[in-house]
Amino acid sequence: MTNSTQSAEQTDGFHLVVDALKHNDIDTIFGLVGIPITDLARLAQAEGMRFIGFRHEQHAGNAAAIAGYMTQKPGICLTVSAPGFLNGLTALANATTNCFPMILISGSSEREIVDLQQGDYEEMDQLNAAKPYAKASYRINKAEDIGIGVARAIRAAVSGRPGGVYLDLPAQLLAQVIDAEHGRRSLVKVVDPAPRQIPAPDAVQRALSLLKGAKKPLILLGKGAAYAQADADIRAFVEESGIPYLPMSMAKGLLPDTHAQSASAARSYVLAEADVVVLVGARLNWLLAHGKGKTWGAPKQFIQIDISPTEIDSNVAIAAPVIGDIGSCVTALLDGIRSGGHGKPDPAWTGSIAERKDKNLTKMAAMLAQNPSPMNFHSALRSIRDVLKTRPDINVVNEGANTLDFARSIIDMYEPRKRFDSGTWGIMGIGMGFAIGAAVTSGKPVVAIEGDSAFGFSGMELETICRYELPVTTIIFNNNGVYRGTDVNPTGGKDVAPTVFVKNARYDKMIEAFGGIGYHVTTPEEMTRALTEAIAAGKPALINAVIDETAGTESGRLTNLNPSTAGKK
Repeated sequence: MTNSTQSAEQTDGFHLVVDALKHNDIDTIFGLVGIPITDLARLAQAEGMRFIGFRHEQHAGNAAAIAGYMTQKPGICLTVSAPGFLNGLTALANATTNCFPMILISGSSEREIVDLQQGDYEEMDQLNAAKPYAKASYRINKAEDIGIGVARAIRAAVSGRPGGVYLDLPAQLLAQVIDAEHGRRSLVKVVDPAPRQIPAPDAVQRALSLLKGAKKPLILLGKGAAYAQADADIRAFVEESGIPYLPMSMAKGLLPDTHAQSASAARSYVLAEADVVVLVGARLNWLLAHGKGKTWGAPKQFIQIDISPTEIDSNVAIAAPVIGDIGSCVTALLDGIRSGGHGKPDPAWTGSIAERKDKNLTKMAAMLAQNPSPMNFHSALRSIRDVLKTRPDINVVNEGANTLDFARSIIDMYEPRKRFDSGTWGIMGIGMGFAIGAAVTSGKPVVAIEGDSAFGFSGMELETICRYELPVTTIIFNNNGVYRGTDVNPTGGKDVAPTVFVKNARYDKMIEAFGGIGYHVTTPEEMTRALTEAIAAGKPALINAVIDETAGTESGRLTNLNPSTAGKK
């Protein structure tokens, strides 16, 4: 063992957990210390691992999840028992839903006390609580099983469709002592944890035949395509096929958003008019109107590339399922195209898309050119867009209602896996966790574009950002409330309306309290100067961007999902 204070003859559970993680090239833990895992965090740091300590476990879990998405290795979140575990469970469930590989490791009470409900400190049956929200859940009871337990968790997190895994470590396990040599031999190096799954040749041929007969084909890229890191082949598949494509929000940057084949500016048109749609790492969930209804217009046929056979036909019939890992499936389709299995799309189709793109982009340009006072979403985002255009390597985190909706259509991305947002669940609160995870994992600057409501879920992590001196610039779109700051209490009472915050709040002062740099901006020109300066400084910064409190709509673009506003004009 490497720890000089440990005897040569024995080791314990603390050391074996750290050794098992390091043995599998895991070098970072995100978490929050307390009973019974404080010494585990101390030891991990002493043994050369990086421990990033948070103020709330949910945000540590979100950081671990986004690290897993970026690296294809499971991000590790370490929490205390019961309430700490439950805080982390939210992030674990979100990781499972979004197919981000992460492992939530939590200390827990002893089984014999939990099973008899004898009232232990933070007593809870965490293993069974985690099972509905995780891809897999395991408990390790013996020190000699730590190596195999960690190996199982790693493989479960990254193989097939990635997801969240829970690993339960009872307190007595960590203190167990065994022979050091026996402990060393018990460690397991996971070999090929996410093996390639080659698509069946007949499935590939079926897809190519369907594509060959298409009059109005469309490729739809999901975040699974970005996770696959098959960037060159995906780009070649799009370009050599000549097929227009649409990226889902976290797939933006697989090809530059300014690419000629991007149909993002004509999204409604291509979804409604396409006759054959190729889904690459994208699911027909609510974000795509479940593949049916007026969003999709006339009936169409789907080619779906997915590693999970059970995803096929989940909402509508899939004419040509191609089952396998995305890299292998795209390569197979690309080989078929290169061998003459597909012609270029009808110029009438691509021409009609170009015409609508030009019309919509011209309309958007006119909106972005306006300079109202106070700023609105468009004028503020125009300034951010222009600054970020000069730094395509920067990671962008984005959450909110209107802030998310406008930013994903205005801020262009140029490189893959640089945009992180609310994802499949559309939840708020991922902001600072994702920002910290992206900064730690990539070593690159992060710009987090936040609605003032969304920021509130994780705002205390500003202290974490400052403590670790991370190059994160947080921009808060401050319109004094949820959606807008203009609602009033209909009773005339002194309590403000449910959607209203403190008027004219100075979020920039928050980060100054922790030693960061604060900016208060009210114009696009001030935004440009502040963001340029903050990125150049490479230090924790926050820009309080004052925008018109009447800007924004109820629920952003999800008004149809809000029962109180659905159907209202």
